[in-house]
Amino acid sequence: MEQTIQPQKIKTTFKEKITILTPYISDRFMEQVRNVWMIIVYLIAFQMVVLRLPIVDSLMIALGILIVITGLMFFSEGLMLGLMPFGETIGATLPRKAGLFVILSFAFMVGLGATFAEPAIATLQLAGRYVDPASAPLLYSLLNEFAAELVIAVGVGVGIAVIFGILRFLYSWSLKYLIYILIPLLAILTLYAHYDPVLNPIIGLAWDCGAVTTGPVTVPLVLALGIGVSRIVSGGGEGGSGFGIVTLASLFPILAVLGLSFGHLALDDYYGRPNSKVALLEKKITSPQTPLPVPQKPGFDISELQQFQQDGKLPDHAELRYRGKSRLEDGKIIVENVEIVLERRFGMRAKMADLRLWDTNLVFTDKLKDAAIGAVRAIMPLCLLLFLVLHFILREKVKGAEEIAIGILFALFGMTLFTLGIFLALEPLGSQVGQNISASFASVIPYGIDGLHGPLFGSEILGQSVVILFAFALGYSATLAEPALNALGITVEKITIGAFRKPLLMQSVAIGVGLGIAVGVAKLIFHLPLSWLLIPPYLLLIVLTFISSEDFVNFAWDSAGVTTGPITVPLVLAMGLGIGSSIGALEGFGVLAMASVFPILTVLVVGLTVGKNNRATKGMEQL
Repeated sequence: MEQTIQPQKIKTTFKEKITILTPYISDRFMEQVRNVWMIIVYLIAFQMVVLRLPIVDSLMIALGILIVITGLMFFSEGLMLGLMPFGETIGATLPRKAGLFVILSFAFMVGLGATFAEPAIATLQLAGRYVDPASAPLLYSLLNEFAAELVIAVGVGVGIAVIFGILRFLYSWSLKYLIYILIPLLAILTLYAHYDPVLNPIIGLAWDCGAVTTGPVTVPLVLALGIGVSRIVSGGGEGGSGFGIVTLASLFPILAVLGLSFGHLALDDYYGRPNSKVALLEKKITSPQTPLPVPQKPGFDISELQQFQQDGKLPDHAELRYRGKSRLEDGKIIVENVEIVLERRFGMRAKMADLRLWDTNLVFTDKLKDAAIGAVRAIMPLCLLLFLVLHFILREKVKGAEEIAIGILFALFGMTLFTLGIFLALEPLGSQVGQNISASFASVIPYGIDGLHGPLFGSEILGQSVVILFAFALGYSATLAEPALNALGITVEKITIGAFRKPLLMQSVAIGVGLGIAVGVAKLIFHLPLSWLLIPPYLLLIVLTFISSEDFVNFAWDSAGVTTGPITVPLVLAMGLGIGSSIGALEGFGVLAMASVFPILTVLVVGLTVGKNNRATKGMEQL
């Protein structure tokens, strides 16, 4: 009789465990550093080197960046250990043990739950304090009073997108036909909102929400589910590659947010309207975050006026100017009805008013508590849903329960740290740089400065040009640093058998994102209507989609989703809102929306060019 030898566990000391784990943790930490360093260093360098302005709350921001990197490390590891195995197992098992209705219902719930678990979704809750309720009452209510409804609407949009993604996998639907339906519908709704003064300000928010949803939780989880279903039911097929579902997860949330806005407009229950909640109006809901400094025009205050009236001495930095009718007489300029005007003028290197290292208004323990509660609310319902489906509906045992439990704890801990890092670093840095960018072309007092003399670059046009070039370079460099883009490039090169090489795809997407962010910033600077910037490119995309092959359409439309990572979204959104608030724009949304449409354009155009060149080469070979 053969004896079964039980393997013995190797006992290790605590020191040996640390020695074994240190290289692994170090690799994971440096992986996250490589993902985030480009955009953060670029923002800081632009403010300190080009604008020559200090980073206020620098110690808090530095600590916040470290917390963000650590949080992303734990969160990513937690996803791989805790959530992804659930999605892959259920995706492969569900079609064999459940009908189509159960599959689609579960797909909807996964899309909804994954949205709540997205780290970047917390950024929407910070945006409310940038909005003036008097000028944009519905937008203000959506971001404050109806903030929970807004997140749910985005989640419902993603859930519906996952349903259509599963159906597309099952029946090999062409992505083109879904685009032909969704884009014209969104264009019509956007045009309708454009001509309504209450709805107009929500256009940017709605389209930006499409960029927030395609993050590190939603994309891999729904892809794992969708591809697992397609392999079992349809045996692969055209939809089995997984392309297209990211596009749908970007478009349906836009539709959902527009629908939510139309609903509240019909109910007439937003800020300042008869059906709004009186208690909320009396409180004048404000975000619990630290209030933003109000951008000011350089000038004298009442105390300086009183001092001048008392002693007649010119205040510091005063400049005399004469105002009145003037004429030329015998080579002399004669000024009549003279009015003397004293204006405050600062030099280019203005006095630093605030070089604090930490925002004293921020209570660290409160932020940590809010982040932890938010992480539990976001992740645990999704984990519970996956467990219940696997255990009670599919009657499958949870394989590797210990690893999954550790993964869930890692995800909770990581999301807590990441959300705390948004509070401490990403949102303050983005809004600070956004407000200070405005000082390059407008006479506003930058963050932490007593005042300054006109635009930093001396010319408004030069300052605006520098800002737009900065926006392009920011989008271009940050996109090339996205690890998801590198993975997409490898996949596309395999699918096209080398016709569309990885470097060409990465450059095409990066240029598209750079152009998109540049156009989005120009929209804020020149107060351009977002609808006029969005609708023409999307109509052009319909034409390009029609004449492009199915493969190119699939990865071109999905390429926009890989550019909106958990770091890029909070920073770019906060930067846009900061620029908008400092120059008096009605709202600062729309930059992410433009960064989503232009990569699709550039990839499709390059794809058509590559296809044309390949056909020409084959023709020459045949001759």
